Amino acid sequence: MALLSRPGFNTTAVATALLVATLVAWAVAIDQMRGMDAGPGTDLGDFSWFIGIWLTMTVAMMLPSAAPTTLLFSRFGRGAQTACFVGGYVLAWTLFGAAAYAVSRAAHATAPSFVAWSQRGPWVAGAALAAAGAYQLTPLKTACLRHCRSPLGFLLRRRAGGLGAVRAGLGHGGYCIGCCAGLMLALFVLGIMSLFWMAVAAVAILAEKTFPGGERLARVLAVALVAAGVWIAVSPASLPGLHQPGHMPMEMQR
Repeated sequence: MALLSRPGFNTTAVATALLVATLVAWAVAIDQMRGMDAGPGTDLGDFSWFIGIWLTMTVAMMLPSAAPTTLLFSRFGRGAQTACFVGGYVLAWTLFGAAAYAVSRAAHATAPSFVAWSQRGPWVAGAALAAAGAYQLTPLKTACLRHCRSPLGFLLRRRAGGLGAVRAGLGHGGYCIGCCAGLMLALFVLGIMSLFWMAVAAVAILAEKTFPGGERLARVLAVALVAAGVWIAVSPASLPGLHQPGHMPMEMQR
């Protein structure tokens, strides 16, 4: 605990940098993604384009919930090490995005008719949302959420130096992915390019990790995701905020 008494890097500067990065990322996401929501099964485009969008989304959605851990890290790390920690964290999410891209491409290549919205799409989307809800109740989700809410012990065990900071960021990012996997699956299902669902997921992630009663909220979200899964399978047109593939968004009709 003596480490926490060290001045480390100025936490105000770290908080300001995180806030500015988050606001800029949201501004870029709004500019780039406006009108792009094609609903479930959105074409992710080529890999380089997707990774660019994914990085913007990661900073916009994840930095706010990672801010408490980053600020805690900055209490006993130099400024360059804090930057390395954030870099490792973003790298973990980038690797996750690359893996998700590969899975999506494989699914569309091997079973295009199965995931087609006009055929089994609503049932596939509903099942995926129900699976996301079930994941919320797993021991893995619980363990990762507890880490994200109380990361001090993990940070105190990190190795010294810049490389140690990167590894700590990667490790924390891995826990964060384990915590958010269900919600991110739901985002892919509902529309990865939807600003509305992106904002909903970001708020849910922030609340789980930082609000009082976050672990209870995770269980509430589990029920909500399962209910949404049934809803989208039975009556997708009536689900608020869902853009059905093949239906042009209103802003694109003008």
